[in-house]
Amino acid sequence: MIKHIFTNSAGILVSRILGFIRDMMTATILGANIYSDIFFIAFKIPNLFRTVFAEGAFTQAFIPAFSRSTHKTRFTTIIFTQLIFILILLSLLVTLFAKGITAAIAFGFDEATLDLAAPLVAINFYYLPLIFSVTFLGAILQYKNHFATTAYSTALLNISMIISLLLAQGLEAHSVVYYLSFGVIAGGVLQLIAHLYSLRKRKLDKYFAFKQQLITTKSKLTQGFYKTFFPAILGSSTAHIAAFIDTALASFLVTGSISYLYYANRIFQLPLALFAIATSIALFPSIAKAIKNNNRFRALQMLRKAFWFLLGLLFVSATIGIVFNNEIIWLLFERGAFNENDTKQTAIILAMYLIGLVPFGLAKIFSLWLYSEQKQIITAKISAKSLVFNIIFSLILIAPFGAAGLAFSSTMTGFVLFFLTIKEFGFRYFYDEILKGKK
Repeated sequence: MIKHIFTNSAGILVSRILGFIRDMMTATILGANIYSDIFFIAFKIPNLFRTVFAEGAFTQAFIPAFSRSTHKTRFTTIIFTQLIFILILLSLLVTLFAKGITAAIAFGFDEATLDLAAPLVAINFYYLPLIFSVTFLGAILQYKNHFATTAYSTALLNISMIISLLLAQGLEAHSVVYYLSFGVIAGGVLQLIAHLYSLRKRKLDKYFAFKQQLITTKSKLTQGFYKTFFPAILGSSTAHIAAFIDTALASFLVTGSISYLYYANRIFQLPLALFAIATSIALFPSIAKAIKNNNRFRALQMLRKAFWFLLGLLFVSATIGIVFNNEIIWLLFERGAFNENDTKQTAIILAMYLIGLVPFGLAKIFSLWLYSEQKQIITAKISAKSLVFNIIFSLILIAPFGAAGLAFSSTMTGFVLFFLTIKEFGFRYFYDEILKGKK
């Protein structure tokens, strides 16, 4: 398990380093203004779905169902065909009604800004069916204990966007955001190619057989998958949905607020992904198999080790980030169009986000236990309650504190999420089995 954690962490680290290079170039070329705001809005929806698929809901519902299936080829073919059809159809609908959908996610934008943002929302949305295909293939690879392709493939998206920025140097800001958007699509295609190659190399393409009788066949197992998948969408994505809500509300604030939240959240997501998400991706198949085999002691042993491992890493990361928040933003972003005031505003928001790093990260691994026990509906209810608190906190704090208030409302949501998750796990169970390590 440790090997798999470090494989995921190394891949995520490479990707995040490239992501920071991408963000530094974006900040230098675009700064924090109306054009950076509209691109981040356009990229927010597919990026949200990417995190839902790649880091949570799909894998957590698919792997247990796939492992229990006695007709794996039929199962994978049906699930893939159904979902890719829905996502392609959804992408086409977004293209047709781009302005209305943009208004729904950035309801503080005026008419002129909506006209600028709508075409970008339509372009970026086509990343969604691509990243779903990538995640689907990645889940099969993970079931066979191959994590490297998925861990490193996100770097291809960042490389593609970096190349787009290099090609767009010297152009008007309006053109730069289009280059970036098409770079997102190119990155998705490269990720898909990498996974197809890896799947074929390991002879795992046998799990796909696109024949009419397989596609149209229904099974109780696929129905069981959807019963766990849809609750898991909400249950695994609280931090990302909270950030999405922040972005939507920030469209009412001064120009640049969306960009400040984006840049700060990108840094917050680094330790969260590098440690919490990498650990959960590596841990989940092992815990799911242990619980399936009635080896509860083994599952708890792995969870206990993961808890202390994460607690230390996340606490140190949060402390360093809060103490040196201004220096981090200055080092990464303050150049070109990104000025000293932008640094100050982003640094405050970063500190607000980082206060919630530990609870968000620890809640992630305890949610895995609930998923492994087929409690997706319960985790969905926990997330729903947390997001209600997020909206209440945001509406209270946005007026007096602006974007920083939105970031802190997200942090408070993290504490609520952790409390409710541990409550379901069991406070006494948590104390005896995790904190004390009772045998």
